[in-house]
Amino acid sequence: MSNKVSTIGVLTSGGDAPGMNATIRAVVRTGIARGLKVMGIQKGYNGLLQGDVRELNARSVSDIVQRGGTILQTARCLDFVKPEGQARGAEMCKVFGIDGLVVIGGDGSFQGAEKLANLGINAIGVPGTIDLDIACTDYTIGFDTAVNTAMDAINKIRDTSTSHERCSIIEVMGRNAGYIALWCGISSGAEMVLIPEKQRPTDEEIIKTILENKHKGKKHFLIIVAEGIGGSYNLAKKIEATTGIETRASILGHLQRGGSPTAVDRIHASMMGAKAVDLLCEGKQKRVVAFKNGQYVDYDINEALKMKKNIDDYMYEVSQLLI
Repeated sequence: MSNKVSTIGVLTSGGDAPGMNATIRAVVRTGIARGLKVMGIQKGYNGLLQGDVRELNARSVSDIVQRGGTILQTARCLDFVKPEGQARGAEMCKVFGIDGLVVIGGDGSFQGAEKLANLGINAIGVPGTIDLDIACTDYTIGFDTAVNTAMDAINKIRDTSTSHERCSIIEVMGRNAGYIALWCGISSGAEMVLIPEKQRPTDEEIIKTILENKHKGKKHFLIIVAEGIGGSYNLAKKIEATTGIETRASILGHLQRGGSPTAVDRIHASMMGAKAVDLLCEGKQKRVVAFKNGQYVDYDINEALKMKKNIDDYMYEVSQLLI
């Protein structure tokens, strides 16, 4: 297999994240600057299997760096989990002359990239997920925007919660990771943060904390719940039934995936996209771009997928001290 690339493809896979468009833009313009042809693949691996591929130029990615979502669209593709689907994907890459591929997405997307690399298509993964749950990198594209979006919503809910002396339970996204919840809890001054990585207090312990704070003169109560914990509506009902304190649950949901990306997301997205193209030009394959200790680096996909990520214990401790 030759490591030299002349035509690269780019796709977004899995859940969308603010900053994906900035990554696409960086891939296209860096690729063109390096003398490569760049092909955009619509709707992730699903679009690849259907041959939904078109050439992109510098103008194709004009005026998108500030836009949320992904101009290439994204979709989950069950067919690509199967060996025959992977073989079809590799064949479709060859039909369009694609010998290098940039995959923007999460760990599931990287598994697909690894399979294509085994079939002769050089592949580089770029971490695009609001969940911050990819272990090899300190940052994933979309996280900062998601936290700021959630924080803005929490601030608004807190205003009305204070006016009515309510308890507000706010559930944020993150799949099985508690990073969005933890960051939102600290930045919003929550009385309690419930995340999958730490043992959940019992309902009785939560209620006791609320009552203790009430006796100290607190006029409102804010609990941030990670998606991986869930049960926000049932918890709200129990708190209200037990304490008599009016309690409301709000699930922010996909609100957090949309919106114009922050400067932090735009910069990381642009740098990671450019790094992915340069790795392909260097003949590297089966790599994941990462931001580690202030540097843009790369890891073997298999090595990256085996890594485990844990919540910062000190950060969690601080979140408990600041209530």
